[in-house]
Amino acid sequence: MRIAFISDIHGNFTAFQAVIADIKSQSIDQIVCLGDTVTLGPQPIEVLNALRELKCLYVKGNHDAAVLDPGSAGQYEITKHLVPDLEWCKEKLSADDINFINSFKPMLEIDLPRGNQILAFHGSPLSTTDIIQATTPNEQLDIYFAGQKANIFIGGHSHIQMVRRYDNKLILNSGSTGNAFKFAYSRGKPVYLLPWAEYMIIDQGGESLSIDARRVYFDIEELIKKVKKSHLPGTDWWLRQYSK
Repeated sequence: MRIAFISDIHGNFTAFQAVIADIKSQSIDQIVCLGDTVTLGPQPIEVLNALRELKCLYVKGNHDAAVLDPGSAGQYEITKHLVPDLEWCKEKLSADDINFINSFKPMLEIDLPRGNQILAFHGSPLSTTDIIQATTPNEQLDIYFAGQKANIFIGGHSHIQMVRRYDNKLILNSGSTGNAFKFAYSRGKPVYLLPWAEYMIIDQGGESLSIDARRVYFDIEELIKKVKKSHLPGTDWWLRQYSK
């Protein structure tokens, strides 16, 4: 069984298209979206329509919750300067779009052969805003995963791909499809993006289990054109990311 995990698309349909094309070349059985789908980028509706066509399993991220109520952005640890982008995005959503986003699940369990079980979430099993990194102490992981039966944990939110062993378990991060970070997030420090999209494949075949952390290059110039035409409040930030 081959499962593709995408996360943190953030309205970057140009990057998402490149990932979709790569997924279609990989003989995938199921696609799981780990949240943060439409906000911040220039093409939220295109992203939602593509997600519908893919018939994924969907997890709700903190931005998915916040875009439905931009006034609650602080509750989801989204800074004030991003609220105009949330409001811009919400204005473009239809009632069907809102219902679709509301249908996303807090977590998903997926059974694999050989007794393996995946638990998929956005930040951690406890919160969409928890950040799990390679440096997160085991004592904190014990709190996040207490009482969980799964032995493979996969999330998004940090925007950094990760494969980490935790006792006899695996902790994975599929990275960000639309906003791959150059450095781990640190409050108060600027964010820099990498010029590619990320996703991950878990493959349980026969007696082997493999993890494929994939990097897909996309058309930066096309993205810049879409941003310039969008009148997105965060336009300047997007353009600075790809100015070098």
